[in-house]
Amino acid sequence: MLSAAGLKGSMGRVASAGDNAAMESFNSLLQKNVLDRKRWRTRDELHNAVVHWVEHTYNNRRRQRALGKLTPVEYELAFTNQAALAA
Repeated sequence: MLSAAGLKGSMGRVASAGDNAAMESFNSLLQKNVLDRKRWRTRDELHNAVVHWVEHTYNNRRRQRALGKLTPVEYELAFTNQAALAA
């Protein structure tokens, strides 16, 4: 099913620490920077806070090894600029 959807399954063994490290790091930052900051009145309010944090803080500051030490925003801009130059 994963292959049919164009996805790749986990490569680690059961209980492999490296398998979930990236997601655990992200969840830890999300917990500290958004979830623990205040008590949210509604799910929509929390949803908006999470989206804002990811789009405006995390993606603009967090450099990622898989993207050549660029932030997701820098990587996307580089990719967009290369595509525009090729056209």
